[in-house]
Amino acid sequence: MLGREEILQLVPHQGGMCLWDEVVSWSAQDIALRAFNHRDAAHPLCDDGQLRAIHLCEYGAQAMAVHGGLRGRERGGAALPGVLVALRDVQLHVVRIDDLVDALEATAQVLVEGEGSQQYAFRIHHRGQLLAEGRAAVMLQLP
Repeated sequence: MLGREEILQLVPHQGGMCLWDEVVSWSAQDIALRAFNHRDAAHPLCDDGQLRAIHLCEYGAQAMAVHGGLRGRERGGAALPGVLVALRDVQLHVVRIDDLVDALEATAQVLVEGEGSQQYAFRIHHRGQLLAEGRAAVMLQLP
């Protein structure tokens, strides 16, 4: 398991905008993570004291970033910076997430990747209940 300090070294998201607290497991094709910050009143994505389910898309995109950072580090470098360009088939099964008592748990899997792009599927759960799922595409900024 990897903790928040190691995650912060892998991604461009810093401070409160780094949404994941733990990497539970990972391989070349997928990653599992946990977050505990969704109940924090100072969460940077909170609006009017609420953290809405739509923000789970950012959690999904950051799961991709953490996975990319781990893969880059394994190759002896860093992840290529990327820009989120599309969300597809997103399904939200709750309205808000700031009232959930336990950790958010996510999985993300590489579906397709090329030299300059990647597509992942993500799923986010709480206590075994599916909160959100979808696909996200990233365009990588090649050197």
